[in-house]
Amino acid sequence: MSVTLHIITGVTAVGKTNYALNYAEALNAEIISCDASLFYRGMDIGTAKPTHEELARIPHHCIDLNPVNQSFDITRFHTLAQKTVKDILNRGKAVVITGGSGFYLKSFFEPVVDTIEVSDAIRAESESIFANYGLRGLLDRLNAVNPEGLGNLDTLNPRRVQRALERCLASKKSLPVLQKEFAERPKPYDSFNKHFILLERDGEELKNRVKMRAESMLKSGLIEEVKALLKNGIEENPNAANAIGYRESIAFIKGEIEEEQLLPLIVKNTNGLVKKQKTWFRSQLPNPDERIDLSS
Repeated sequence: MSVTLHIITGVTAVGKTNYALNYAEALNAEIISCDASLFYRGMDIGTAKPTHEELARIPHHCIDLNPVNQSFDITRFHTLAQKTVKDILNRGKAVVITGGSGFYLKSFFEPVVDTIEVSDAIRAESESIFANYGLRGLLDRLNAVNPEGLGNLDTLNPRRVQRALERCLASKKSLPVLQKEFAERPKPYDSFNKHFILLERDGEELKNRVKMRAESMLKSGLIEEVKALLKNGIEENPNAANAIGYRESIAFIKGEIEEEQLLPLIVKNTNGLVKKQKTWFRSQLPNPDERIDLSS
């Protein structure tokens, strides 16, 4: 009999944590977190990381994996998630996956990781090109090894252009060939059923929750948390330092913005993230099996 993975998502502040806890309790399940900011130790208040009480209710996985100055990427997550799913099932428990990080969620539905090994020398070459010549330099080098074109690559995204160049150089294959091979890879977790739940709320109610969430984080000590993270090297890890709530707090601590600007900026940027998440879920994830409206 095929096993079901229960995948629960929704935009920031929709209420995923509480819903997933209740859902997991009803199923006798354990939870795999699919939120990129929860990977880092010490990023607690600004990520609304599950509390000690919530973690005691249901075992959680893929939380507090790395020190804040060390990045954690999709390749490592994909490998860890596969092992964790197997371990949970071996304990006789069901699996609930929840979070709002779209690319990591996609890894349960579609291939997102290739098998090309990029050497340190190639990575250093691409980084040197970007440092000295910027995006234009990366594109010039990439076009030189891809005379037939760049396929559907997002040429405005420096990180994706750099990764594409590294993979072309490492594999000695053109980008269209690599894209075709990638599209033909088997889907992950193909032997599992997947029950995909999308949580939603009324737009104005969601905006109010975003504002209350930001106010609560600041009252709970977000600035002190960020000061400690700065001492622990958060700025060495752009993935962590650029997380909403953290980048604004860093700017405030450094005197780049005034105190009265801090809350409105966090709220504005969170609402911007919500809009991007809605677009991503609609365009990059399959249609949900259930849409649950949590509006009051």
